Amino acid sequence: MPQQSLPFHLAGALAALLALSPLAGAKDKKDKVDEHAHRFAVIGHGVTEDGDARLKEALNDSSEKSLAFVVLNGIKGEKESCGDRLYQKRRDMIEKARRPIVVSLAGSDWTGCRNSLNRTNAIERLNRLRELLYGEPESLGIEKIALTRLSASPRFRSYAENAHWKVGKVLYATINLPAGNNHYLPAAGRNSEYEDRTVANRFWLNRLFAIARSDKAEALVLFSEGAVRPLYLGNPDGLRGLLRRAPEGKDGFEATRQQVQARAVKFDGKVLLVDSGDVSGKKPQIEWKGNIGQLSVGAKAVEVDVTVGKKAEFVVGDAKQDGKQDGKQ
Repeated sequence: MPQQSLPFHLAGALAALLALSPLAGAKDKKDKVDEHAHRFAVIGHGVTEDGDARLKEALNDSSEKSLAFVVLNGIKGEKESCGDRLYQKRRDMIEKARRPIVVSLAGSDWTGCRNSLNRTNAIERLNRLRELLYGEPESLGIEKIALTRLSASPRFRSYAENAHWKVGKVLYATINLPAGNNHYLPAAGRNSEYEDRTVANRFWLNRLFAIARSDKAEALVLFSEGAVRPLYLGNPDGLRGLLRRAPEGKDGFEATRQQVQARAVKFDGKVLLVDSGDVSGKKPQIEWKGNIGQLSVGAKAVEVDVTVGKKAEFVVGDAKQDGKQDGKQ
């Protein structure tokens, strides 16, 4: 007897039953969790001060599948070599990490580098890092995530270190703001790198806020080494005590600080700034003022739980502990 197909109404009923099965429900639940909650980790710049061992340990500790990505702030310490051999060694180490790694440059990676004649070699080393770490539109690590780089804009092809990506309703981005007063040099005629990068960063921030508004993102999270500190705008005394290396003259972060402050006021979501500022032995936590939050991680590796819905919420925890600390909003 030839096999007969089910009547149309019975086939529809069977499909409906399958959709209500425990397996289908579990899949829907999993998709919902992925969409509305995730976790990321930040490895502070100070981790690299002790060389390979501590960096390798931090990368191994951040191999959990629950992490959507890891941001590594800087690849080497101030006293380490600026040579290609060390750069390549650190890149190889990062590529072996299980989770997607996004490298956010630190000043020690390039600003203090000198050549054999003891002359500054900062710009050449910065360009070399751009070639080595940011040549592809994706993260490092065994598992990749897609990134959109500022270098995709013809006017700013050099600035590949600035990248953005999105997880759920949160827009994430890196911006090159090194500690040490944003590499502003007090000597006259020596600030072309700073001035050009300031123009590129201004364009970048304008684009990020435009994307966040267009996509109706619930939050914009910016990663940098230098502490921008917009929470203390208009309070120079407090600001000077909070910057990692307080400027004696011109504040190299002023333009960025004012821009973030102005854009955040017009943004419906939250703006979280994550930097490697000194936390003086304290546990990193988010300080909020209005919709702007500041998280300094210092030499620590921390994890942040993110939930989105009516509004984004961030909870900071230690990367090696299950316990969470204050920092939720």
